[in-house]
Amino acid sequence: MRSQRATKSAFTLIEVMVAVVIISTVIMALIQMYANNVHIFSSLKAKTDITQYGSFLIDNPELGFEKKETHLYNLVDGFDVEDTLRHKLKDTKVKVIYQELQRIDLAEFDGEEKPQDQEEEQTSQDQTQQVASNMILEIGKTTLKFKNGATSIMRIQLK
Repeated sequence: MRSQRATKSAFTLIEVMVAVVIISTVIMALIQMYANNVHIFSSLKAKTDITQYGSFLIDNPELGFEKKETHLYNLVDGFDVEDTLRHKLKDTKVKVIYQELQRIDLAEFDGEEKPQDQEEEQTSQDQTQQVASNMILEIGKTTLKFKNGATSIMRIQLK
């Protein structure tokens, strides 16, 4: 009779080992997902920062139409920014590269022939056409190159 009482229901060593393997596999998968998310969000933050630095160039008319190497600090002279951001920008070097895409001389459009009924309007607009004939429209692309990325802005300049 004693042998019948000695049988207890309990987990065997094999069952415990299988449970530990399953739990450790789930934990490793969660750690891998967390690491991937951290990597993705950090790269997105870097890209967002680079894009935001391009907005500093939009408001600065002195920079952007020439090839130059400068600090981002020089781009935010006219902005009201926090001191921590100014300090961060002081340490960040940027290369400003301007590429002329198209140049349109507005004098080309002065020589267009017009019908005789529009000649009267032309005599009244001679002064504005003379001003327009001296103008050049330049379309270009300004690229800010950082050590970990780049951003570009299309620019239009009337000379």
